[in-house]
Amino acid sequence: RYEQREDFAVVMQPFFRNTLLPLDSTNKPDMSFFAADCFHFSVRGYAEMAMALWNNMLEPVGEKQTYNNFTHDRSKLKCPSPEKPFLFTRRNSGFGDSDLNLDKTESSVPYWAVIVAVIVAAVAGVLVGSL
Repeated sequence: RYEQREDFAVVMQPFFRNTLLPLDSTNKPDMSFFAADCFHFSVRGYAEMAMALWNNMLEPVGEKQTYNNFTHDRSKLKCPSPEKPFLFTRRNSGFGDSDLNLDKTESSVPYWAVIVAVIVAAVAGVLVGSL
């Protein structure tokens, strides 16, 4: 829809596509990343997502990281380079008017896993809400 515009772009940032639940030292979910409702992120979780989103915006289309490793390490933040001091779009990633179709790329997460996760989150939300 916006492919021909030079003043506007929409770019999917897939940093959360293949992210796994962060685990603590006992291999149990690290609850420090989640708020009291166990569904939303805590300040620490939002900080991790913000760093992953920032890094995705500084990666060329087609080379974007599709996971977040929850290392809570600010040194993993990327910075614009003097050669490429911009946020990447399809056009400045070298695709221009090519036939790259991002809708045809397959997710490595099966659709049924997303449905199960949504159902589990909904049930957990109801249980937490009722408590």
